[in-house]
Amino acid sequence: MANDSGAGVKIKSIEPIAVSLPMKRAVTMAAETVTRADNVLVRVESEDGFVGWGEAASAPTMTGETVAGMTAAIAQMTPALLNRAANDFAGASAAMDARMYGNTGAKAAIEIALHDLVARAARQPLYELFGGKMRSRMPVLAVIGSTDAAADLREARERFAAGYRAFKIKVGIGAPKADGARTRAVCQMLKASGDGCLVSADANQGFGVEEAMLFTAAVGDVGLDFFEQPVRAHDLAGMARVAAASRIPIGADEGIHSLDDIERHHERKSAAGVSLKAIKLGGLRALLEACRLCDRLGMKVNISCKTGESSVASAAALHLASVAPDLAWGLTLTNSGLAEDVTATPLPIARGHVEVPDRWGLGVEVDERSVRRCQQEFATRKVA
Repeated sequence: MANDSGAGVKIKSIEPIAVSLPMKRAVTMAAETVTRADNVLVRVESEDGFVGWGEAASAPTMTGETVAGMTAAIAQMTPALLNRAANDFAGASAAMDARMYGNTGAKAAIEIALHDLVARAARQPLYELFGGKMRSRMPVLAVIGSTDAAADLREARERFAAGYRAFKIKVGIGAPKADGARTRAVCQMLKASGDGCLVSADANQGFGVEEAMLFTAAVGDVGLDFFEQPVRAHDLAGMARVAAASRIPIGADEGIHSLDDIERHHERKSAAGVSLKAIKLGGLRALLEACRLCDRLGMKVNISCKTGESSVASAAALHLASVAPDLAWGLTLTNSGLAEDVTATPLPIARGHVEVPDRWGLGVEVDERSVRRCQQEFATRKVA
């Protein structure tokens, strides 16, 4: 259904812009090490001159999409969107689906840009398009991960001293028992603070079932709040085996790409909660639907950006997190890991927390000079 906000605003142009952004430092996960963030920005302009921005990270092991592929997909979908009412979000989604199967990251980038455009035209913050915010200030998960337990403990202490109260420890990058001992040490230290820290571990599919069980046994009962994606994304039976054998709640991330995926994980007792990303679900509207489904099913929710997304995608996730029914497993923003952002003033994280901006649209201003400086060119061709 169309949103009355921004009524009359017509889509004049849609431009995909591939960018490569440097990270402050490499982020090591089970399946990849990220040294640069290769993302696609989408610039949507209305007939009356309003501009909205969206973003999606390349995620070949999560969504199957690369920057070149997303750029081509956006070009393929654009003719079906031009001259449409920008606030007909459902219609835009249907038009994109009619043009292309899948490509949820590309679709999310367009959909985010349309929301930013419509909110700016209506002179209101983006969260108002979803009925208003339920929370204004949220803790942001600090991501910690190496194979060096002493280094991780040191970083956790530094982040705690800086005001962080939510943490995610990357595992699946070492032997299960060693990763478990490292996680146990960090979790014990943070939980001993008495400040109610949220502490999680994320294997990014890095373990087999038996390895995941070795990991949870090594962590023990120290209050780890959840253990995310221990095994391969679509191994629901394996996830269920780990969940049944563990006192630690199990979360699904790479295995969640639709409402049906959430329901299957719930029915199979494969996960107690999920990590939700706009790029996996196809946009903010679908992400909110997923949050509402989880609320009905009694499943916990983490809302997350992929590693290396700029203040554009991070602001979109933040606005959505502000309207979600519940956010028990926290919010993961990743713009602070970039050495160079694409906004004039990056979305600020202060004392480990972030405030929802009340300015129009996403509440961040894209610096087009920075965008063009980081722009990458890819040859594309139309596919019949």
